[in-house]
Amino acid sequence: MTAESFQFNGDELDLEPSRPIGLLDVLSVAAVVLDAGGRIVFWTPQAEELFGYTAEEALGKYAARLFIHPEHLKAVQSLFAEVLETGRSWAGAFPIRHKDGTTRLMEFRNMRLLDDLGDVYALGIAADHTLLQRVETDLALCERLINQSPIGLALLDPDLRYLLVNPALERIDGIPAEDHIGRHMRETLPFPDVDTIESALRQVLTTGTPLLDQFHVGRPPADHDHEHDLEHDHAWSLSFYRLEDPGGRVLGAATSVVDVTERHRAATQADRARRRLALIADASIRVGTTLEVEQTAHELAEIATPELADVVAVDILDSALACRRSRRPDNGPELFRALALKAAHPTVALRAADPPGDLAAYGGDRLVTLCVHTGRPVLVRHVGDHDLQRIARDAEATALLARAGVHSYLAVPLIAHGEVLGALDLKRTRNPLPFDQDDVILATELATRAAVAIDNARWFQSVRNTALTLQRSLLPDHAPHHTGLELASRYQPAQSTSEVGGDWYDVISLADDRTALVVGDVMGNGIDAAATMGRLRTATCAYADLDLAPDAVLQHLDKITCDLEHYIVTCLYAVYDPHTRQCHIANAGHMPPAMARPGQAPALLDLPSGAPLGVGGISFETTTEDFGPGDLLVLYTDGLVETRQHPIDDRLNVLLSFLDEPQRPLEETCDLLLYGLRHPDDHDDVALLVARAL
Repeated sequence: MTAESFQFNGDELDLEPSRPIGLLDVLSVAAVVLDAGGRIVFWTPQAEELFGYTAEEALGKYAARLFIHPEHLKAVQSLFAEVLETGRSWAGAFPIRHKDGTTRLMEFRNMRLLDDLGDVYALGIAADHTLLQRVETDLALCERLINQSPIGLALLDPDLRYLLVNPALERIDGIPAEDHIGRHMRETLPFPDVDTIESALRQVLTTGTPLLDQFHVGRPPADHDHEHDLEHDHAWSLSFYRLEDPGGRVLGAATSVVDVTERHRAATQADRARRRLALIADASIRVGTTLEVEQTAHELAEIATPELADVVAVDILDSALACRRSRRPDNGPELFRALALKAAHPTVALRAADPPGDLAAYGGDRLVTLCVHTGRPVLVRHVGDHDLQRIARDAEATALLARAGVHSYLAVPLIAHGEVLGALDLKRTRNPLPFDQDDVILATELATRAAVAIDNARWFQSVRNTALTLQRSLLPDHAPHHTGLELASRYQPAQSTSEVGGDWYDVISLADDRTALVVGDVMGNGIDAAATMGRLRTATCAYADLDLAPDAVLQHLDKITCDLEHYIVTCLYAVYDPHTRQCHIANAGHMPPAMARPGQAPALLDLPSGAPLGVGGISFETTTEDFGPGDLLVLYTDGLVETRQHPIDDRLNVLLSFLDEPQRPLEETCDLLLYGLRHPDDHDDVALLVARAL
């Protein structure tokens, strides 16, 4: 006969075959009932397994004679009588004789029974002592492991409600064990991805495949007051297992939770350090690519956004920008020039900042002023209303910063060679983390690198401006009238080199209505080249007044140049006579001039090239060219046509193509030549002189 069990399901009873699902089945607990005389009146199948006798062999027999050794018979009879007389139960281990003749130690529970007629019986419940002891040991071990383990453990039913929680899990989620019982797992887990965890658990319940070492980051309820502090983040490794009874019925799930916060924080710090090192390495490449102060400041703002801050400004002291070393008061106002402003996302905080190029005065109570006065970083981890007033330039800017959600602030001085140049101003709005000491170190490193580049750029610009001013002061102002000539000229310094060059042009009035046209190029750059150019221009004017032929003028200039510390100079000297309508030209290693005549294709004049000035001992030759009404003569330095990427012949052909209309206004012709032939990165300066015969 097949044993059956009743299962209540809703309003119905389902009948299904029983399975070994409980501890009693595992222990194979036997039940034996004796009458008052000690005869066996009930015998369970488990008793047959335990003692070896079938029901037919056991029923009606005296139990003591069947499986009690003779030496224990008296003690058993006394114990049996005491249980029946007093009704007190007895429990303990006792050796019995198995049917196969072996002696086995059994665990007994004996108690008195009464039926409705008042008859007395004895119930004996027995199990194998060794098996029971092993189960008890296992249970004790499990209890110790569960209660004393540093790993959080929980048992859940199939609906993912807590059945059991160990003390470690109490400590992990901060909720007492009794408050877990009956609650869903999602009600206690401090993880934002609890839906993912629940889905994974249900998959484990369905498939039976464990899910191990799932990494999750969250924050216990006790730490919610520090939601923006990285150090209060916790990390746990979760594992899920399905629980089944010996018959395969799903009982629920077990979860283990291991606190791996220290490992997580170490990994986070290592990753943060890697990213910061990468940022510094990137800054060494991207910051200071040019010798321009504004561009360097812009590069610094770009590199700091958004890795370091949401809003970045670079402000330079106006005195530093002008290369004026002045002693600043300890608590007085400062005049800053905004050079760069960058935001990681659209924000009204940009409206609170000074636009690049603007000058703004900040009082001594402002944090950016404090930063440049002390030469130390100023850190406000958590910005309050009072702090915003010390950050912003005025009340309106304060309101804008509050509206933008500025919650953390850092100002770092820009220091180069011991001089404070300005400040790197950093604000966080969307990034929830406040600035910390690691951010101060990183910002200081970036600021130091940028400050050196800004310092180099400001001194370069100062020297360059000085040289450019000198050079422009040495270039001529056209006389209001030159007989028979219309003139236009341009000087354009190099766009990408660190210093100006020595290119020049000149227009000199001579006797008998003649005009000398000069273009020259001192090889080299900087103030020395500009000064040399000035000396040669002065000498050229002096020799021109002596009414010398062009080749003779170049001969004298060559002697002077030989004494100028090995300078090499190219020069083209031309004299126009309006009465003969001729132009007398001598060339000292210079680019050939271009001539455009009405009705003819523009061409380069075929002149003896000659040697540059400064070579010494070389003679020059004067060539005469007709220069009639409407003819156009273009004198220029090599910076107009030479590039590093194109053959010079191709560039000269391009030059001639721009002279296809000799009657075009001269100013327009100059602009056309410069903008058509020059590029932003050209490395040489240009002198251009255009003349048209009237």
